[in-house]
Amino acid sequence: MRDKTRENVAGYLFILPNLLGFAAFILFPMVFSFVLIFTDWDYLKGMSGFSFAGLGNIVKLGEDPIVWRSLLHNVVFSLTSVPVALGLGLLLAVILNRFVYLKTAIRTMIFLPYMSSIVAISVVWRVLYNPSQGPVNSVLKALGVDHPPGWLSSPDWSLAGIILMTIWTYIGYAMILYMAGIQGISKDLYEASEIDGASGLKSFLHITVPMLKPTTFLTAVTLIISSFQVFASVQVMTNGGPMRSSSVLALYIYEQAFELRNMSYGATVSWLLFLFIFVVTLVQWRSQRSWQDQF
Repeated sequence: MRDKTRENVAGYLFILPNLLGFAAFILFPMVFSFVLIFTDWDYLKGMSGFSFAGLGNIVKLGEDPIVWRSLLHNVVFSLTSVPVALGLGLLLAVILNRFVYLKTAIRTMIFLPYMSSIVAISVVWRVLYNPSQGPVNSVLKALGVDHPPGWLSSPDWSLAGIILMTIWTYIGYAMILYMAGIQGISKDLYEASEIDGASGLKSFLHITVPMLKPTTFLTAVTLIISSFQVFASVQVMTNGGPMRSSSVLALYIYEQAFELRNMSYGATVSWLLFLFIFVVTLVQWRSQRSWQDQF
């Protein structure tokens, strides 16, 4: 019994640093931010800056058009960037797995944007999107487009410009996961399909795609969560403008909490974002078994 107790104590001591870090940097901030929803706190005054606000922040949230416009932008951002990145990532994975020499070097180059600093990437893409001197519009003019988009300076194109850049960064992540999934598919299935006379396209549609559904599910969940948390690229490239055309919830939370010093309302918006991501992820997990079984 004494040896068992020592083992238990040793185990708890090993996980104690991780538990303390979790409590200090995740659990306590979550609880504190939830308490802030029902208060009005001027954090520059310290603990004396608290005052009870009841449901005032929640009522304000429901009446704030910027919140719901930003949430709509998040939804559009996710519904466009994630499917395109998944499709292109799968296509590149199939090509690299079967047809391309120098596979490791090319795979590294495609994956590099996902590993790089998002701030640095955003600065580079701001230069690329320059309406008058940027390479993107220069190419479009050379192709015969007389009036190319203003991109980040246009309310109609600013969000699309950020989405295109995000797709470019997501493709490498999706490609790596798909390549790992493809290597786990038995070659006997492809050999049997060739014997039966199936074309490469039919083998892809009826073997590769169904067998990669677990990989697709995992990749989709992680990219959707990441797309709803987008912040740095929007702040660097447009700062939510022009005219709030590219504003997202994470940026609005930052503006309210740290620029306008409205920490309580910022916490309220952050919980809206958390609940939305939680519901979307829960729906995905609930539907996992049904759509994976549909071969």
